[in-house]
Amino acid sequence: MVKHIIEIPSRALAEFELQQLIMIPGYKTKDMTSDSTDTSAPLTKFSSNEKPKIKLNFAALSSAMQSVTGPKMAISMAQEGGLGVIFCSQPIDAQAKMVKNVKSHRAGFVIPDTVFPETAISDVIKLSEDRGHSTFPVVDNNGILLGYITKNDFDRKRHSNLLVKDRMLPLDKISVAYDDEINDNLMTAYEKLIESHHGSLPIITREKKLKYAVFKKDIDHHIDKPLAVLDAEKRYVVGAAINTSDYKQRVKALIEAGADILFIDTSQGHTDYVKDTLQFIKKEFSNVPIVGGNIVTREGFDFLAENGADAVKVGMGPGSICITQEQIGVGRGQGTSILEVAKARDDYYKKTGIYIPVIADGGIRVAKDITVAWALGADVVMAGKYFAGCDETPTKLRTMARIVEGKTIEVREKPYWGEGSDKAKDWMIAGRYGQQDFPEGVEAWVPYAGTLKNHLTQAKAMIKDGMRKAGCSSIKDLHENAVVQILSAGSIKEGGVHDVTVEKTEKSLNP
Repeated sequence: MVKHIIEIPSRALAEFELQQLIMIPGYKTKDMTSDSTDTSAPLTKFSSNEKPKIKLNFAALSSAMQSVTGPKMAISMAQEGGLGVIFCSQPIDAQAKMVKNVKSHRAGFVIPDTVFPETAISDVIKLSEDRGHSTFPVVDNNGILLGYITKNDFDRKRHSNLLVKDRMLPLDKISVAYDDEINDNLMTAYEKLIESHHGSLPIITREKKLKYAVFKKDIDHHIDKPLAVLDAEKRYVVGAAINTSDYKQRVKALIEAGADILFIDTSQGHTDYVKDTLQFIKKEFSNVPIVGGNIVTREGFDFLAENGADAVKVGMGPGSICITQEQIGVGRGQGTSILEVAKARDDYYKKTGIYIPVIADGGIRVAKDITVAWALGADVVMAGKYFAGCDETPTKLRTMARIVEGKTIEVREKPYWGEGSDKAKDWMIAGRYGQQDFPEGVEAWVPYAGTLKNHLTQAKAMIKDGMRKAGCSSIKDLHENAVVQILSAGSIKEGGVHDVTVEKTEKSLNP
């Protein structure tokens, strides 16, 4: 028979936040303003006398999923104070290329795609379509800047058979800035760019070797993002997922590409496979932080901590497209998982003086779930569906006509699928990684959410307001002082819209 049955039900994060648990208002002081409310948290472990290697200014991660985090999402997450994790369900070189793409952005300074004088215009057109931009510095084999070519310098039909050298603007016809004039000062670069009357400005050495380019749109983004998470060279910080099969080859490629932190991507992290992966990385690449997971128990936390994990991911089955629990009957409610692992983290800190952050991976549906996950003990949250509808995901937006309450309306949505789904595993050679033959995720659609910036601007406002009204000014404050209470069924009904008729206006496809 079973060794032991835990009779206290495990709780889902949403069940805690919306159905059974609410934060009680606390004393809100005058100095608890939106600007003073701190949503930062450590992402990597640290001892009581040191600082974490990586700290997030908004303690959230976008999931390592094909339908969520590519380079655009990773850059945008870093700009918003969080971090994106590039998915590993792709060939090693493709993932490394995505990481390089993110690291080529240096908080306004960009290492641009370049072309040669002998490059065909037809290749420039294709490169522009692939990269999504149309301005390319022209260099020689030694990286010396020779000129610029943009979409304004050629006609796609008339000039596609010509070479770059036939249509480019030579160096003496464009504005440049020298690196010893700029000295990595973005505002100085911005002033030079404005003086040039152009949308971009190449920065070169005195020997005319191209170092960076600055683009007005990127500088505007940076000025508007004071909480951006940057490395020592002012490049955006990015994470990358790895598996427990080809990690020896994948880790090396990702580190060479510039990944700042690695995440072991497996639904069951309390295994020999994860132990081997952690020990290999700690031996061969000791300076690179590695997140272990996923686990849902105290034993799982202790196991990962003992084997060198710099943070732990919590969650087995809480994701909206994850069907692990119903497929194999193994998992745990996310609320209970966070509570137990956070307690293990605190006990470990008291015992060793080392703090290992807890990441709540999954179960985030709305902004309030983030606050609740923090209050339950998570340092950081990781979400997939919550970000899947944003412009920055690698997926395409579609518009559908649907009948809702007898009316035909226009619905915009984006695809979303789990990493355990058949779609996510299509890239693999059959049996390459020894996965099970049954799916542990599904394919679905989520409502379009607009830009990540707008999505998170509203979310951050709601999160900060909830924290302040609970009498807490930081995530650490939530851990120590948040008070929660279980709601009755009547209280749940009372706390929502009731006893009124809500008027809904739907946009019809037919005038």
